[in-house]
Amino acid sequence: MGALQFTITHKDPKSLARAGVLTVPHGVVETPAFIVVGTRASVKAVDPRDLKATGTQIALANTYHLMLRPGAEAVAEQEGLHNFMQWDGPMVTDSGGFQAFSLGFAIEHGVGKMLKMFPDEGKHDRDTKKQATPPRPKLAKITSDGILFHSHLDASKHMLTPERSIDIQEKLGADIILVLDECTSPLATYEYTRDSLELSHRWAERSFAAHKTDQALAGIVQGGAYKDLRDHAAKWNAAMPFDSFAIGGSLGKSKDDMWRILEWTNVILPENKPRHLLGIGGVDDVFGAVERGIDLFDCISPTRLARMGMVHLRPESGGTRANKWRFHLNGSTKAEKGPIDPACGCSTCTRFSRAYVHHLLRTGELLGYTLTSIHNLYFTNKLFEEIRAAIKTGTFESLKEKWMGK
Repeated sequence: MGALQFTITHKDPKSLARAGVLTVPHGVVETPAFIVVGTRASVKAVDPRDLKATGTQIALANTYHLMLRPGAEAVAEQEGLHNFMQWDGPMVTDSGGFQAFSLGFAIEHGVGKMLKMFPDEGKHDRDTKKQATPPRPKLAKITSDGILFHSHLDASKHMLTPERSIDIQEKLGADIILVLDECTSPLATYEYTRDSLELSHRWAERSFAAHKTDQALAGIVQGGAYKDLRDHAAKWNAAMPFDSFAIGGSLGKSKDDMWRILEWTNVILPENKPRHLLGIGGVDDVFGAVERGIDLFDCISPTRLARMGMVHLRPESGGTRANKWRFHLNGSTKAEKGPIDPACGCSTCTRFSRAYVHHLLRTGELLGYTLTSIHNLYFTNKLFEEIRAAIKTGTFESLKEKWMGK
């Protein structure tokens, strides 16, 4: 189908972790790899040249947002996303399916892709959750034909069908594009998840039929936290001639649920095609998913946290699972002369002090967002670089212990 080649070069002897080489028209990606999120054809506050300096190999842009502004046709007139945003590396576009959730049930249920269980919670109570999160009107509605959006910008109506999603993605011109699907809520019932899965499969068939370019097409494995549905979805996708696979939808109510979902799925999906875990990228998530056979990750957290003044710390500098490998550049750092992380080699840490970066953030200077984003992206890409090296040398387990603790 698409112009994508994937070769697994090394396997970890004690897990499903593997290192590979993914080749697409705009370049080569060494896997496992982090995909930086540039929702509106821009990674907020970061120049594409600086992205390369952080070790970024591949970027993702958002079909729904670019459909609204500036429009797929406008991007096509600029010769596609690569020329439009001046990023010459590999790119992925999502299909708009996640926005069906984020503008739909995520608003109504007040949840993300996974319900995060906190230590002081015995178990999740739907009624309590609903009371704590006042209902707001949904901006997306699922129909058999596609997704009816009410634009978050001006409330205008937009119908995104599988055919339109593919057409938009072909105009945007990314190397890897995704079929349209419905991302289900972790509060969805078994019956709803089952019916949604069948709808997603019908949409995937329509997406496949509409696909006319040599862009690689990725299928998406849905099924919520239900084993029989995940097994069915993995087998169904494996039988389709997709170039790669993404794992999406609700990932359950806990990390343990997510691990089980990945284990169910990856023993079924073909080994010789790349696997992309959609929207996940925390340090503990990465180690857990890599050892269960995931090759690609995308996540907004490195840059979103950076703009909040939350910066990452390597283990050598005090980053642990307990502090989530990060700390806040708050008032306690306003007089500190050293870098954000003395063990970091990014351009922020080699040039600027904690005190200066804190000053920028405190005074609302936009350079602060740039410097913290560069640091967090460098941290993330360096982590993946070390994971790849550890898989190749058979030391993945010891690297995991260094970062996660025993």
